[in-house]
Parts: sequence; structure tokens; C-alpha cells
Amino acid sequence: MLSMRIDTAKSKGTIHKDVYGHFSEHLGRCIYEGYWVGSDSGIPNTRGIRNDVVAALKAIKVPALRWPGGCFADEYHWQDGIGPYEERPSMINVHWGGVEENNHFGTHEFFELCDLVGADPYVCGNVGSGTVQEMRQWVEYMTFDGRSPMADLRRRNGRELPWKLTYFGVGNENWGCGGNMEPEYYADLYRRYATYVRNFSANRIYRIACGPNVDNYHWTEVLMKKSARYLDGLSLHYYTVPGPSWTEKGSATSFTETEWITTLKKAMYMEELIVKHSAIMDRYDAEKRVGLIVDEWGTWYDVEPGTNPGFLYQQNTIRDALVAAMHLDTFNRHCDRVRMANLAQTVNVLQALILTERGKMIKTPTYHVFDLYQVHQNGRQVDVEFDDLRYTLGSTSVPQVSASASIDGSGRLNLTLSALNPHDAVDIELDLRGFSAKSVKGRIVTANEMSSRNTFEEPETVGVVPFNGASVKETSVRVTLPPMSVVALTFE
Repeated sequence: MLSMRIDTAKSKGTIHKDVYGHFSEHLGRCIYEGYWVGSDSGIPNTRGIRNDVVAALKAIKVPALRWPGGCFADEYHWQDGIGPYEERPSMINVHWGGVEENNHFGTHEFFELCDLVGADPYVCGNVGSGTVQEMRQWVEYMTFDGRSPMADLRRRNGRELPWKLTYFGVGNENWGCGGNMEPEYYADLYRRYATYVRNFSANRIYRIACGPNVDNYHWTEVLMKKSARYLDGLSLHYYTVPGPSWTEKGSATSFTETEWITTLKKAMYMEELIVKHSAIMDRYDAEKRVGLIVDEWGTWYDVEPGTNPGFLYQQNTIRDALVAAMHLDTFNRHCDRVRMANLAQTVNVLQALILTERGKMIKTPTYHVFDLYQVHQNGRQVDVEFDDLRYTLGSTSVPQVSASASIDGSGRLNLTLSALNPHDAVDIELDLRGFSAKSVKGRIVTANEMSSRNTFEEPETVGVVPFNGASVKETSVRVTLPPMSVVALTFE
């Protein structure tokens, strides 16, 4: 029996809704075939954007969407993606497969997608190969409501009113594909470029600087020391790669229990990264004004056999569902510093929520975890403490359970729990402090096999079903978690 305590008087603040954000790059089949099919497609669409994907994303209340990259962002010149389709020049996607990009999905189409989904737009600007003028003009094109060359160009392209631009990233991975820069150089460059990311009209932009790659704490130190007062957010990238190297990342579907627990152990590293980067940020920003933006995270495996290696297409199992739950629990616990996070990537790439095949669409186990966790959006985080019951295999050990909790706007207590052991159930005795529960409702995502997944032939193998394994008596609750499961409980 695992003893767990929830103290509703202890809180780090509000879990910002954008912690549940997503990332969509011009990579593989994420944009084209994933979102964009064109208005003349036989696949049901709204002005070229496929309806089934939009409906699925609306259902889980996707709050923010990052675009156009990724490495693609620092190759992207926004004026190539506006105006009549037949006049838009093509380009070569040098980072992802060397394929031709026709630029049919550009600024107008992205904001249309955000409007349809109900997501805040997060646009990433080109620092690596772009100019300050290009970035400044893009912001003017998107957000200025007066008369100006860029605003008038927007109107000629069919959009009278400016859009609301919530987030703007000044470059991407400028320590790598975005220019191979040193932090001292990028910190100065950021200050220059960010100066021209102006707040036109009533729009107020949250400016995000390129932050560290994984555990590059020196990068965080330099950026915070030199540029903290000029930025609102600092990004962090970390991918869970179970294999021994980037050339041997491991299979998404054919893996051993050793690889299972190794993946979970590596997912836990996000906790250490957030703690250590936050400690550096605290020295320069004790008030926690600057948000930590985890705008690329998720599992990264070898591509599915027979697919283009530059398209990063991988399947998604119950293992990925648990990785997603562990990350979201971590972000919830650190809501005082983590302002936004963006899973990589939304459709057909890496740890995708959705997979498409021509007119077919399936939801992955990861999608269903985001469905369970949407109850935490804008909730008040509350502390969860529990015994250190371990799941151990050989020399690798992880906690048996991952968890987080929040109070929503209606006063309900929402608790998410994950059982990481693929074999053993977990019995939990839950002590609710400061909350008297009269009833509990639950939903669960689980599977019969470690490699269980949804396919186009069997799209409902892993899904959300009612959970009846919890009983409540005022402040005392008993819960039995099945093996390899994610459970969401709501107490009233």
C-alpha cells in the first residue's frame, strides 16, 4: 500500500494553460497531409485545413501552437508564404528530407489554424539566416492595425484586421542548427533583434529567447546575466531518447522491458533540468517574471521502417503515454517557473498526438493523456507527497507512481496518477488535507501490452474509458492503479 497526501493549502500557484501546448514544424507530414490538404482536396476541410484534425485538437483544448519550427524557422522567409498560391516561390527543406516546400501553408494559414483550434499562436522568427528588418516587418504585418506598408500588404492579401500574436521566439536552437552560436554572441544578438519585435497597436508580445540545449547551464547563466530584462521567456529543449546514441535511438514499438524502464528513467531527467536551470534563473530573477519555456520535448526513436528518415515518423505506444504523463506532472509541479511547454510534434512527427494516412486519422495514446490532463489547465496547483515505492529492473529504478493535482475554477480537486510498472498494480491510500470529498469520478488510459498502440486497422486499441477503481469517504480515499496506466480523478 502506497501512502499519498494532498495538502490543498500548499501551492506554487497557477498551472498555466500553455503548459499543454504543442509544436508543429514544416517537417515530414506534420503540416502537409497532417493539417494542410488544400481547399480542392476530397478530404473534408475548411479553407484547406483538414476538419478531423481540427476537431480532435479542439476536443483536448490545445492552448498554444508553435510554428514554423524548429530548425526550419531559421531557414524560413515569411514573405515566401503570403499572397496567391501560384505566386509563392518554392524552397528546399534542407533540414528535413531535402524535399520541395511550396509555401502554400504560410502566415495566413497558420493563424487560420489557430483560430479554428482555439490556440494562442507562437511564431518563431528567423535569426540564423534572416535580418532584423525581415523580423520587424513580419511583426508589423501580423499585428499593426494602422496604415503602413506591411499592414497594407496584409490587407491586399485578404486580411483587414491584424491578428493577436501572443508569443514570439527570437530564433531557434541558435546554439546548433540556428547558427552554431556561442551564448555571449547570441545574448547580444537577441537584444538587438528583440528590440524590433515591437508591440504594435493593442497587441502585447511575450518575447522568448533561445535557451539551453539540455544541460548547458552556462548558456542559461549568460542569457540571464546579459539579457534577462529584455526577455519574457527562455526556452529549453530535451528529448527522451532510450537508445545508446542518436544513431541508435531504439524502436518505437519493438522493445524490451529494459528499454521500457530506461525510457522512463530518461524522462525523469526533465525534473533535474528544470530544477537546475530554474536555480540559475532565480539568481537573476527572484520574482520569477521570466518563464521557462520547454518548447521542444518528447520521445525520439528510430523512424518507422520504410519511411523517409528525414520525416521523423514514429508510432506511439502506452510507453509514450506514460512519458507524456510524467512530463506533464513535472511541469505542473514547477508551475511557478514553467510558463509554457510544447510537445514535439502534433501530427505525424515524433511523439505525435495524431497520425494521418490520406483521409484516415487516428489518435495516439499520447493524445488520450492530454485529454485526461486538460482538467489542470489554469488550475491552482496543490502539493502531492507520497512514499518512495520503487519499480526496479536490474540496476535501473524509477518511482512506482507519478502524480500531480490541482483545484479548478469550480472548486473541484483534480488528481492525475500514473503506474509505471508494466506488471504490478498499485494500491494507494490517499489522505486529502483541506478538502472534504463527497464523490469521485475517474477516467483511465491503459493497455494489455507494453507495445500496445493504435493503428489505422485497429484505431481504438488504446483509449480513454471510465475508471471505477477509486472509493471515497470524506478525507480518506482508496485507489487501485492497474499496471502501466494513467488515471484522472475528479473529487467534488
